[in-house]
Amino acid sequence: MSDAVLTEEDGAVLVITINRPEARNAVNGAVAQGIAAAVEELDSRKDLSIGILTGAGGTFCAGMDLKGFLTGDNPIVEGRGFAGITERPAEKPLIAAVEGYALAGGCEVALSCDMVVASREAQFGLPEPKRGLVAGAGGLFRLPQRIPFHIAMEMALTGDKYPAERMAELGFVNRLTEPGGSLAAAKELALKVAENAPLALAATKKVIVEAPDWSYAERWQKQGEIINPVFVSKDAQEGPAAFAEKRKPVWKGE
Repeated sequence: MSDAVLTEEDGAVLVITINRPEARNAVNGAVAQGIAAAVEELDSRKDLSIGILTGAGGTFCAGMDLKGFLTGDNPIVEGRGFAGITERPAEKPLIAAVEGYALAGGCEVALSCDMVVASREAQFGLPEPKRGLVAGAGGLFRLPQRIPFHIAMEMALTGDKYPAERMAELGFVNRLTEPGGSLAAAKELALKVAENAPLALAATKKVIVEAPDWSYAERWQKQGEIINPVFVSKDAQEGPAAFAEKRKPVWKGE
């Protein structure tokens, strides 16, 4: 993994940091490959339960590196999409910790996460129409799933920036913090989630994400296909045993 993306472990939490502050963490090929590699690590390791995606230097991500794109630097990873995450997000839960700008592709990266913790000074937006472009990394279908339809339409069509406090009112942001506090608050939330069994967390996320596409007739079958393996796992035995013995469970992710 290049220096464009850094990773750090805090127990069962993997912190993924876009590390191009000189370019407001704009996504180039190195960032896309780095995020993809970090997400693969998160999903493949049994000892990791949840991730946090953030940006260095007081900005989350200002979108695609337009200068790099013009020189042929590809910010798309095959099979994973823009920034190595928008087409195929993490299988395990992922929190966006947002300071400063989350604009254009940066907003779409945040939309690829499952929860958002943001500084009160953070701003979100899909300004592509202002540049003669279209938000093509999932923003146009994810945004109306997160906030009311008409407001999502206004946000996408005007291309205006929306402050974090307004996005929190709309239900887009889980927790607001003072400037500089988003990562610490995201870690607090992540560690709370990570107290739970990793297989159960991944299965829970999968059902929530996929269920809207299921018909009424198939929802119980499809849910069963996802959650039944959890009920016969070692962790499913450990949880009740720890409860009965009045101790903290020791999850194995198996």
